[in-house]
Parts: sequence; structure tokens; C-alpha cells
Amino acid sequence: MSKQFITPELPYGYNALEPYIDEATMRVHHDKHHATYTTNLNKALEKYPDFFDKTIEDILSNLNLIPEDIRLTVKNHGGGHLHHNILWQIMGPADENTHPKDELLATINKHFGSLDKFKEEFNNAASTVFGSGWAWLSLNDNKLIIEKTANQDSPYSLGHTPLLGIDVWEHAYYLKYQNRRAEYIQNFWSVINWSVVAKKFMAAKK
Repeated sequence: MSKQFITPELPYGYNALEPYIDEATMRVHHDKHHATYTTNLNKALEKYPDFFDKTIEDILSNLNLIPEDIRLTVKNHGGGHLHHNILWQIMGPADENTHPKDELLATINKHFGSLDKFKEEFNNAASTVFGSGWAWLSLNDNKLIIEKTANQDSPYSLGHTPLLGIDVWEHAYYLKYQNRRAEYIQNFWSVINWSVVAKKFMAAKK
């Protein structure tokens, strides 16, 4: 059988995002939720193992090629697997927090007016996701956009490349913030690794 998808280790310790995101949440979020998405994705694809030769980005970009009997499972759990891969990458310890600069900052200013206006629009998107889902900074035809997706629906399935995302499923914040999603969203800015976001931006733009 081809190599299955794996849940990557965190690139930092479980407590590295304290006090903004607590260790208990990170352990449950990574070791339980993310691992379950990966396990269920692999189970679904075992019936059609040729798909293990593709990247999860390719799979979610071409869901119409996935057999109908597993398509919904792959959309849900493949999205959960990939989106959490991205999430762990674009976060980092607050004392290493960077800021957008150079071409990324210039493009944010061009498309949103200013960094503060971008943050305001992003916060609004994340705050207004109804139920579970994500808010994203994505690239679409070389234009930066803010978008929302429900559940684990992926920007890749819309032909967009996600650069930065915030998970607003309750499991991402409820242990620390309970129902205070707005506070969680505001503190998220303190743990973004903008150097990783910039690398994604440079790789994705045409």
C-alpha cells in the first residue's frame, strides 16, 4: 500500500503558545482532533489506495475525482487534516512573533488599505462564522482575499490557496475561552508566525 497521511508533530512544545492558547487545548486539539481527522481520511482512502500517491492539496482541489461513496468523508476529514497542518505551521511562540513586512505587507496594504483594516476584516469574518468553521487569508488569482468556510470545507476546493487560517470550531478555544470567541480571535494575532505566512504567499503567487 502507498504511504498513508500522517499527523505531523507540532513544531514547538504544547505550552509554547501560552498564555494565548493553553497547553491543555493544544494537546486535545493536536493529539485527538487532528489525529482523528488523519485516521478517518486514511480509512476512507484505503478503498482507493492510488489516492495516497497524491498530496492532500491536490485531492481537495479536485474533489470531483474522488469516488462518490467516499467524497464527503474525504472532504470533511481531508480538510480537517490539511487545515490543522496549516494551523500549526502559521502559529508560533509569542516571544518569536513576527510582523508582516516587505512584499506581503505591501500587498496587504494594497488589497485592504492597511494592516489594521485587514485585521478588522479578518476578525469580523472569524467572529461571524456561524457554528463551526474557519476564516482565511487566501490568494485567488494573485489577489489577497478574506473568506469563511464552514466545517472543514477547504479554500483549495474553491481554487484558492490559504495562507493564514484561524480555527473557530469550539474545540480550538473552549477550554480556555468558553464562549468568548472574540477574545480568542484577538489573542490569535499574538501567535502568528508571519515569516511562514510570507513563505506561503511567495510560493503561491504567480
